[in-house]
Amino acid sequence: MTTIFISGATGYVAQHIIKLSLSKGYFVIGSVRSAAKGERLRQLFNSEKFTYEIAEKLENPGAFNQVLQKHPEISVFIHTASPVTMNAKDPEKDTMIPALEGSKNALNAIYEFGHNIKKVILTSSYVALSDLLTPGRTATESTWNSVTWEMAKADGRLAYHASKKYAEKVAWDFVKDKNVGFEFTSINPAYVFGPQAFDEDAKGTLNLSAEMICSLTRLKEGDEVATKRRPFIDVRDVAKAHVLAVERDFAGKRLLMAESNFSQQLALNIIRKQFSHLNLPPGNPDADGKDDLFDNSKTRQLLGFEFIDLETSIRDMVTQYLKNEQL
Repeated sequence: MTTIFISGATGYVAQHIIKLSLSKGYFVIGSVRSAAKGERLRQLFNSEKFTYEIAEKLENPGAFNQVLQKHPEISVFIHTASPVTMNAKDPEKDTMIPALEGSKNALNAIYEFGHNIKKVILTSSYVALSDLLTPGRTATESTWNSVTWEMAKADGRLAYHASKKYAEKVAWDFVKDKNVGFEFTSINPAYVFGPQAFDEDAKGTLNLSAEMICSLTRLKEGDEVATKRRPFIDVRDVAKAHVLAVERDFAGKRLLMAESNFSQQLALNIIRKQFSHLNLPPGNPDADGKDDLFDNSKTRQLLGFEFIDLETSIRDMVTQYLKNEQL
């Protein structure tokens, strides 16, 4: 049976990928930053087919060398680990360099030690292909943002966009320039919503995108609610795309994972409708932003399944969050 290695195993998306992979009978090895985090995952997944290895700093040279030498049985490498922050004190040092070096280290380790690895899947981002600097441009599977390294060094928001672009570009360049023995696919999710992989993680302050929605359950009169629209995708669909990339031939493909546009106001409208007992203020329901333009028809055709819609994604996420906040 196939053995899959997943970097950044404690992440929101990564846990869903692991959970789905285990349910399909795959062996999974996840990288974590400490033994404590690894043991927690082992308890949560409760499967003999899950193990972990410690990789403290993925940006350090050779970060993945030891695990690939120790586990020659690995045939699929899924690289999900990357910094997610918009307000780093030093955007270049804290966001851009770790993302870029993490990708390089993964690829170099695979090239040198991953002799049985047949597929490499990179969890990139919608921001790598959408252009913050060119409003109105339609993002597709073949577009890239125009943020430069120099431009992003001192701007936390731009740095995140740059980090995703350069971490993905270096991978495509690596595959093109070297005679690699593996197929490469990138998966580029928009804002990721939906429930946590485990109920006990759905409490307190959540990851960036989930917190953007679940924080609305604590909304007070007069609080600002954003009306800017951006694409979203449900985390369960992102996980499904990763596993399909393991099972099918998606070599050389970029998958643009987005279902439709959302705004905090649209999310609030759904929460007020589905959870009326919260008695939340209405925000500004008549205000409406413009959709971010994207065309992912190639991705949808390739995957062949219907994406979870915004209302279902938010309902499931908030239901889980409210249940666990009350415990």
